[in-house]
Amino acid sequence: MSRALIVTGTDTGIGKTVFAAALAGALGGAYWKPVQAGLDEATDSELVARLAGLPTDRILAEAYRLRTPCSPHRAAEIDGAAIDPARLVPPACDRPLVIEGAGGVLVPLTRDLVFADLFARWALPVVLVARTSLGTINHSLLSIEALRARGIGIVGIAFVGDPNEDSEATIAAIGGVRRLGRLPLLDPLDRDGLARAFAAHFRLQDFAA
Repeated sequence: MSRALIVTGTDTGIGKTVFAAALAGALGGAYWKPVQAGLDEATDSELVARLAGLPTDRILAEAYRLRTPCSPHRAAEIDGAAIDPARLVPPACDRPLVIEGAGGVLVPLTRDLVFADLFARWALPVVLVARTSLGTINHSLLSIEALRARGIGIVGIAFVGDPNEDSEATIAAIGGVRRLGRLPLLDPLDRDGLARAFAAHFRLQDFAA
């Protein structure tokens, strides 16, 4: 696979970070969240470290850690910070690197830069994570169009949630993307259960760029 792979989503709160943890763990890789917005609860990096079992040296430091839990552009303004896109460069890594965006593909980092623009600058392949519940067809197809409009390579789409065969197949067919698999909702959500679920529902070779 590519030495770096972006995990992005169709929306916020859909299980993207859990999927990123599963992928990083399965690859024996490292993880990087360029911008963390919200510090009151466990950060995404902390969650990935726990769920993937990655040692601290494979959780790469965020370029920005913002206190306010909202879109990065607004969180930075509220916190009195300024996000400099020049600092948002994937760090060197000696193993597969999973990079996780924030929320959906068009979430703004600054007043004139969205995540999809940043992904295009990096020229790295993207895995799109989508929920299976109501509304996913529209959100998924819009996200696919936004990525393609910027010339971003899409490895495929990974679903999270209860099975929804028709919606999953429809998105893959209309969007012209590979259907990578579906990660079920896990209760309890822990490292061993997540690793087993990922191995049962995904094939690592499908994540090759």
